[in-house]
Amino acid sequence: MARRRLKLVVMVIVMVNFFIFIIISRHSSQDKNGLHKVRIPSKPFWSKLVPNVAYCNRQQQILDLQNNHVLAANFSAADLPDWLNETHSTSDPCQPNFRVTTQVKDYNSLPVRFKDFLISMHCRSYPVIVDQPDICKEPPFLLLAVKSLAPHFDRRQAIRQSWGRAGAIANRTVVTVFLLGNATSGDHHPNLSGMLRYESVRHRDIIQWDYRDSFFNLTVKEVLFLEWIQTRCPGARFIFKGDDDVFVNTHRILDFLGGLSEPKARDLFVGDVITNAGPHRDKKVKYFIPESMYTGAYPPYAGGGGYLYSGDIAARLHSVSRHVALYPIDDVYTGMCLRKLGLAPEKHKGFRTFDIEEKYRSNPCAYKSLMLVHPRTPQEMIQIWAWLSSPGLRC
Repeated sequence: MARRRLKLVVMVIVMVNFFIFIIISRHSSQDKNGLHKVRIPSKPFWSKLVPNVAYCNRQQQILDLQNNHVLAANFSAADLPDWLNETHSTSDPCQPNFRVTTQVKDYNSLPVRFKDFLISMHCRSYPVIVDQPDICKEPPFLLLAVKSLAPHFDRRQAIRQSWGRAGAIANRTVVTVFLLGNATSGDHHPNLSGMLRYESVRHRDIIQWDYRDSFFNLTVKEVLFLEWIQTRCPGARFIFKGDDDVFVNTHRILDFLGGLSEPKARDLFVGDVITNAGPHRDKKVKYFIPESMYTGAYPPYAGGGGYLYSGDIAARLHSVSRHVALYPIDDVYTGMCLRKLGLAPEKHKGFRTFDIEEKYRSNPCAYKSLMLVHPRTPQEMIQIWAWLSSPGLRC
């Protein structure tokens, strides 16, 4: 027995040595083939900083450098080119930046809305005129945030009477807020401040900031709202953000949210996603962007008519938005922020920002499985809500 055990031990030792020999042989052969040799780069690792011709792209380059400590450490102050100091810096960060008039090559020929945006795009903070500090005292399951304009009283009231009805729906707490800026006389709006004050006192759902409420400033409304969530409503589990001319099937949204797994709920961002898009170059199009402002493709983004996301994503968007240069189209800007986070919005067929076929629009059952339809008038919102709320509806 002792002799057999000795023989077995010897065999094991021989096999182990054999495998070690094979491993060493393979390693040495790889070294001979050059697979594990130390390679010295023939070119500098950091490429030369070259400014993008388009102003918005260039502002993003500057932000990327300022927020990249590794990259910034490889350049001394003397090495930095002049264009990296284009950022607006005064004691008041929201003073107009008139330096931009010489930094955008065709500034003088641009429409006024572009000039206004470029001069003030560095400003991200505006005073709150009307606030609702206690509206989320009980953290809501769903926060409905509606982009509106001061004169749109009828739209807001129709939403309150239909899909934006606050309170408990399907045993879930729902809170509705309307997001407004200032409707200025410069844009030929009548003075409706007295009526707006009355509306705010009565319904306690108006959030208003002191900035010019224009199409290009919808991005300002976006960053201000993200800041407001973290200050006033950080406990909101989910957020729907959309326009005041959409119909939202709140019941369907609550059903959808209730069926999500925890990981899915945490990273939720769904809507009518647009991919492979880029800036319009036709001056007659509402979304026209000149090449002097932006070049390149857009990241995937959800159409601004309405999208749904988690409170966790809202916090991350708020944080990353400080590192993304403002862009005049708000839904594209949100897509840029998501890309910066390494995320992409998810397309959901329940979001119809380009409407449904005309033959189905008067059919109550056509709205049963949808989350959003755009556009709808105040009267249509109330009508569709009545259809969907009817206990006798059979689809």
